[in-house]
Amino acid sequence: MVVYSVTGFSAYALLLPVAPLWAVHGGAGAAGAGLVNGVLLATTVLAQLAVPWALRTVGHGRTMALGLVLMASGAALVVSDALAWILACSIVRGVGFGILTVTGSAVVGHLAPPQLRGRMVGVYGLAVAIPNLVLLPAGVPAVDLLGFTPVLLLAALPVLGIPSALALGRLVRPAPAAASPEPPGSPEPAGRRGGLLAAVGPPTAVLLAATMAGGALLTFLPQVTTSGTAGLALLLMGTAAAGSRFGAGHLADAGEQGGSQWLAPLLLVTAAGTTACAWGARDDVTAGTAWLLVGAVLCGTGYGALQNLTLVSAFQRSGAGRVDETSTVWNVGFDGGTALGSVLVGVVASAWSFPAGFAVAGLGCVAALVAARATRVPVG
Repeated sequence: MVVYSVTGFSAYALLLPVAPLWAVHGGAGAAGAGLVNGVLLATTVLAQLAVPWALRTVGHGRTMALGLVLMASGAALVVSDALAWILACSIVRGVGFGILTVTGSAVVGHLAPPQLRGRMVGVYGLAVAIPNLVLLPAGVPAVDLLGFTPVLLLAALPVLGIPSALALGRLVRPAPAAASPEPPGSPEPAGRRGGLLAAVGPPTAVLLAATMAGGALLTFLPQVTTSGTAGLALLLMGTAAAGSRFGAGHLADAGEQGGSQWLAPLLLVTAAGTTACAWGARDDVTAGTAWLLVGAVLCGTGYGALQNLTLVSAFQRSGAGRVDETSTVWNVGFDGGTALGSVLVGVVASAWSFPAGFAVAGLGCVAALVAARATRVPVG
């Protein structure tokens, strides 16, 4: 699982800043460069909706291997720096990334025993975070040092994970919708009492609020402070997110609630971090820098932990037999929240200011407290 995730996400992290830069190298303007990742993420969300069908049709192993091959197609960018070619590659990579994201969390749901699910989700989160921590900030400096061609060819790394994908596919045995009965006294999963969206909707709404805040900071911190401060803030945020996503696994496994009792406090931590960044974005003096750094750590802590706890809660509420569909809804919420944070905060910042935009993202976390309350799994 670690090999599959690290190799697949390596291509994503490496090209996220480099592909738009390659478009600029080919003569594209700012709008064209912005389309590169916009098309990637839009295609990702659309592809995620089709992944459960692919898993039922061709199986987990083949679908996961296909996802890695499509992710590795980023190496084909070396053929041309024309915007049309780059956008075509973004579409292909988006399909691959949609497969990668859904199948990664779904495999954890299939293979993890319920009493270890939180910690296994934490390990998966760490495997996803490592490429982003290492390769995302290294991409542009690597281009400066080595040139575009070697860096773009490194995007073929996902093919190294194909044996792992096929091996994982042989291990997955999807549970039937009518799963084995729960032990006496256990709560009935929400997914059996109602539809899938009713079960997975509340934790996904919490996730959407958290990723909206995280996406806002990831997108706009470089625009509100110096490059050095922004780089340090993003590093602190990424490190805090990786550590809290891993550590939250122990909270999720500690009781029958699956860690859902921590959703509301962590939403408040995320809101506090976003609000601190809103305050720090008011000026560029030393005090403002301190607020930005503290806010990045707080927001990263909530952002990472909520990714773990909402996924565990979604699996718990939907019940056995709906793992692949649950993973799909959760991942759509993740990427949708990230995109919404970028768009919404950008619109608010254009109309008023970045502090106002960050404050709106923080208010979104406060509003999601309603969904956090609905996520609590009744124990009886």
